[in-house]
Amino acid sequence: MISTKALNLPERQKLQTICKAISVLDAIFSQEWEYRYYSYNNKWAENEEFFEMRNGSGDQMLILFRKEGCVINGFAHEYQQQEKQKLTKDLPSMFNEFIFGEPVKTIGTTFCIWTTEDKIWQAGQIENFDDNSEEMLTIFDGNPQTYIDWATEYFDKNLVESGIPLEIVTEIYNGAMLTKNMVLTIVDELADWKQLEEDLKEIGYPYNFN
Repeated sequence: MISTKALNLPERQKLQTICKAISVLDAIFSQEWEYRYYSYNNKWAENEEFFEMRNGSGDQMLILFRKEGCVINGFAHEYQQQEKQKLTKDLPSMFNEFIFGEPVKTIGTTFCIWTTEDKIWQAGQIENFDDNSEEMLTIFDGNPQTYIDWATEYFDKNLVESGIPLEIVTEIYNGAMLTKNMVLTIVDELADWKQLEEDLKEIGYPYNFN
């Protein structure tokens, strides 16, 4: 279990690898960005990269990656927001612009987690652990099957008849070079290879479609 009550998230670089992998997979399953659940931008700002989860019903999770650390902002629209100053107690100042600026300010905050050291995650003063963090953070357990189980339900109309191949998803989780053959084991056909190339460049994921 991963949640604000059990801060056993992977270390920052591993988390970043997972975020890129699931964003690559979402880009394959849905070429229309607005229908994706996970997305990644490796040029969010100078020396900053950005991951976003949107469920289409009002829940969002935004993650900022910097060389010095990482911060996660979660918002679950059906859960009561606690006082943000308490949720962000002892938050390193380098994350202030992200957490207190836009778009986080408008979206809202039900939980906030950060790290500046490998394998050490922190949260502020939490008075109520009922914040939907377990639901949102479980995808980061590092198990490719976790993504497969979720995507099989979410993208059910886009899947190949044989289902999502664990071997290929595992390769993508490990950062393997993406090829056309790999893509076509995940979906029967891809409408726009150029679009996928642009998405992979934005994610910062290696590919070779020659």
